Amino acid sequence: MNVMRTFVMGKNVFKEVIRDRIVYIIGFYAIILAVAFHAIPEFSATSADKIFLDFGLATMNIIGLIVAIFIGTGLVNKEIEKRTILVLIAKPISRSEFIASKYFGLSAVITVLITAMTIIYVGFLLIGKISYPFTSILLAVLFLILQLSLITAVAVALGVFTSSLIATALTFAVYLMGTITKDLVALGKLSGSQGIMQMTQGLYLILPDLSRLDLKNDAVYGIQALPDFMTLTINAGYGLIYSFMLLALAILIFLKREF
Repeated sequence: MNVMRTFVMGKNVFKEVIRDRIVYIIGFYAIILAVAFHAIPEFSATSADKIFLDFGLATMNIIGLIVAIFIGTGLVNKEIEKRTILVLIAKPISRSEFIASKYFGLSAVITVLITAMTIIYVGFLLIGKISYPFTSILLAVLFLILQLSLITAVAVALGVFTSSLIATALTFAVYLMGTITKDLVALGKLSGSQGIMQMTQGLYLILPDLSRLDLKNDAVYGIQALPDFMTLTINAGYGLIYSFMLLALAILIFLKREF
C-alpha cells in the first residue's frame, strides 16, 4: 500500500463528502441547539443545565452516527453502481489503497464535523453561562470520534459485499447491539440456559463493545468517576484495533470481488 496515494485519494473523498451538504448539517445542529437552549428551561428550570449538556452531546452523537452509516455504506457501492470502479482499478491503485482511502477520508470528515459541532456546543454553554467539566466533555468528544470511526469501519466493511440498503440496516443493528453487549452477557447469565449464555458470550466477542467508547453520561452527570489514564488508553486502543481489523476484513473481501 502506497501511503501517498492513499492520502491523496483520501483527501479527494474528504472534499467530495464535505461538498455533499455537510455544511448544512452543522447549521442544522446549531438550529437544534438554539431551539433546545430556549425550550429546555421552560420544561425544567431546576435541571435545565444538565439536560442541555446531555442533549447537546446526544444530538452530536446521533448526527455523527447518521453521517457515518449512510455515507459509509454507500462509498464503495456508489463507485460500483456508477461503474467508475472499473476505471479506478485499471489505474496503478491497489484495492487496499482504494478501501483505506474511503475509510480515512470519511473519518476525517467525521472528525471535522464533530469538532465544528463541539465549538458550537461550547459556544452555547458560554452564552448561557452553564458550568461544565471541560476535561470530561473534551474526553467524551474525543471518544465519540473514536466510536464513530469504528462505526465507519463497520459501514465500509458491510458496504463492500452487500447493497447499501442492507449494509445500512446491518450497521445500525451492530451499533445498537454494540451499545448493550455487556447487558447481553448479564442477561445470558440470568437466563440460566447454557445455550443462551454461549450465544451472548459469542456476541460479546464478535460485536464491538461500544460502551468502552461512551463517556457522555459520566461526563455530564458524573454517574461514576471517569476511567483512569490507563483504562482510557486501553479503551482507545481497543477502538483503534477493532477499526483496523474491520478495515483489513473489508480489504480482504474487496480483493476477492470481481467486476
